[in-house]
Amino acid sequence: MTQLYNKDSEKEKRRLLRQNITKCETLLWEKLRDRQLENCKFRRQYSVDKFVIDFYSPELRLAIEIDGESHFEKGAVEYDKARQEFIESAKITFIRFTNNDVYGNFSGVLESIAEKIRELRE
Repeated sequence: MTQLYNKDSEKEKRRLLRQNITKCETLLWEKLRDRQLENCKFRRQYSVDKFVIDFYSPELRLAIEIDGESHFEKGAVEYDKARQEFIESAKITFIRFTNNDVYGNFSGVLESIAEKIRELRE
């Protein structure tokens, strides 16, 4: 069986993304790490096949993506859609927020994530 998660071939990409985390990702990571939100374990820069997810809970199979400016460039919307469909085909729940969501309504983003965690645990 082919390995799907955290492939060795994607290790360097994951490492570089962790070293170059965005401000929005840093803000969210500070609230997700160490089981601070609903006692749920998250990992950052976790890969599924060739795609790296910003935050992932293996326990709940929950992916969280923060879309920055690059996600709105030409071709990026189509790429993100195909990427999300692939990840969801692996039975992973996928939620996404924009940088504007994080900056403008951080408490709302945290509550949305907490609600999804509670829903997935039911």
